[in-house]
Amino acid sequence: MSLSAFTQPGSFWRGNLHTHSNLSDGCLDPAEVCRRYKAEGYDFIALTDHFIGIYKYPLLDTSEFRSEGFTTLLGAELHSGAMENGELWHILAVGLPADFAPSNSPAFVPVEDQETGPEIAARARDAGAFVTVAHPHWSGMTLADARSITAAHAVEIYNHGSEMGCDRGGGAHVLDLLLSEGRDLTLIATDDAHFTEPDHFGGWVMVKAPENDPDALLDALKNGAFYSTQGPELRILTVDKKAVHVDCTSAVSVIVQGHGSGARAVHGHSMTRASVPLDRFYNSPWLRVTVLDASGKRAWSNPFPNPSF
Repeated sequence: MSLSAFTQPGSFWRGNLHTHSNLSDGCLDPAEVCRRYKAEGYDFIALTDHFIGIYKYPLLDTSEFRSEGFTTLLGAELHSGAMENGELWHILAVGLPADFAPSNSPAFVPVEDQETGPEIAARARDAGAFVTVAHPHWSGMTLADARSITAAHAVEIYNHGSEMGCDRGGGAHVLDLLLSEGRDLTLIATDDAHFTEPDHFGGWVMVKAPENDPDALLDALKNGAFYSTQGPELRILTVDKKAVHVDCTSAVSVIVQGHGSGARAVHGHSMTRASVPLDRFYNSPWLRVTVLDASGKRAWSNPFPNPSF
């Protein structure tokens, strides 16, 4: 079995799905944000400013910043309702329509008579968006919180801004618990760039699509045809009943994770191919792969079924 990202027709396109401008709390105007990502070699971004009242609910039509070799997806970081810790929800929605209706979210503090987090997430998905649980570690999110977002397509496994700003960039623990409860989820790495600190060009997705087109990219995201990375490349990923087989750029570790404590790694020097046995995954219905390079940077596959389960 091969994952769709490595078998379906098309090319890999590099993109950042979590980006802010001075329409909310970023420091650069949208045109400059797009210029910098294009100059850095990205194929697309989603501008996802904070969709709250103090910023006049920005949802900018970024089509004017598209050019040959570079495109944009419309999106926003949605806020409404309180998590268990009393703080406002942060929900990433990419592929929103330009007329998506604001919630009653005047500022970064929950108020009465507003949608809950699960409700606004469901409304975004119904409107056609790719919905992600944003930075669960940064947010102090509980498992019950994460469980409640049943409309989510994905969880942020890595948020570069949260990592650089407060060493809380991860989301793997929440993701893996939800996977073990049977949730059908993918994972994304993002920047959450504001350009007010070194929060940019640190995590991205590689999306397999027939063309660098907003609709094609959005369809591929929803179908899981992508992987996430801080730099290492995944070239081929196949799995049979005995092992997961990975071709990648130079790596020192190739790790397979699964349910509970299930994990197995192959370590080496300048590895570009590894096969990881599945003998420790007898009770795991799902698997995912992490590749680690010599500088400590990671790439992550999306979860996939365990054929030996």
